[in-house]
Amino acid sequence: MSDINLFSRKDLVSDQAVRWCPGCGDYAILAQMQRVLPELGVPREKIVFISGIGCSSRFPYYMNTYGIHSIHGRAPTLATGLKLANPDLTVAVITGDGDGLSIGGNHLLHAMRRNIDIKIFLFNNRIYGLTKGQYSPTSLPGTKTKSSPQGSIETALNPISLALGAEATFVARTIDIDQRHMGEVLRRAFEHKGVAFVEIFQNCLIFNDGTWAPVTEKDVRDDNRVMLEQGKPLIFGKESDKGIRINRSLQPEVVALSDVQPEELLVHDEHDESMNLAFLLSRMNYPEFPVPVGIFRQVEHPTYESLVMGQVRAAQQARGVGKLKDLYSADETWTVGQPGENGHNGHAMHMMGDFG
Repeated sequence: MSDINLFSRKDLVSDQAVRWCPGCGDYAILAQMQRVLPELGVPREKIVFISGIGCSSRFPYYMNTYGIHSIHGRAPTLATGLKLANPDLTVAVITGDGDGLSIGGNHLLHAMRRNIDIKIFLFNNRIYGLTKGQYSPTSLPGTKTKSSPQGSIETALNPISLALGAEATFVARTIDIDQRHMGEVLRRAFEHKGVAFVEIFQNCLIFNDGTWAPVTEKDVRDDNRVMLEQGKPLIFGKESDKGIRINRSLQPEVVALSDVQPEELLVHDEHDESMNLAFLLSRMNYPEFPVPVGIFRQVEHPTYESLVMGQVRAAQQARGVGKLKDLYSADETWTVGQPGENGHNGHAMHMMGDFG
């Protein structure tokens, strides 16, 4: 992408009043998106944000770009169609843990496995905010809400593991209050050629305040999260005195750096095609392990739209550029029934094609 700024952050601020609760993490995400996009060198008229339903899905109204506020969970479907219709567009999906992982789970899964060149940003606050505080697919077991007064009995979905299982070619995690890190992850996601899935830990001040406190509060966060950096060992802690290694049982374990040799530590490789390390990291959860934050996977595979366009070009080369009129008047037609026969309404039905 070009380094030329075609517009400024101010140009991305729409004329719509931002209607999120005071203190919502969505404000921080919006601010970083408006800061990063001008750095990409993509014309504003070629940027489209598509959302479903939920607090996060108001996002397109607040971006002075093209946008579509679609229906519940279907944003990846619309994004797929739009990218196929116009591959030159930069298409981003804004969704939440409820919208994207419940009714939209199937659409999300297939958009990722196809590796269509769209960017998916999932705001995860472990709750349904817009509908006033019901438990969501990422709510932890035991979470008490209006729809689970005795505590949720469901296993929480792991968005990163799901994205890796769907073979997404870019998978990352960042946090709403870590502005510098979030900006870098957003930039990397947009620059990636292929599907990019970014989980953003986002706080819901009203219905699930503090759900990410172990990795956001200044006094404890360094001991509870490990930042993923390409080619660097997994080291964390307030004093950077702890690390992660694989033990003899082939399981990750936390170790004191004073007790191990440097070469024993796990070294991050976001380009590992096998995904063994990425998936292992995705299963590390608080409080047993520090929570990994950063880019889990970034690999290059052919994109869905490039392969589709390749098939179209091959068909055109073999049979010429088709015309819709020619299809309608093709020879392979036949008549089903005759006017007035078998209760027919008097009009013959003409069918095309060969179903045999």
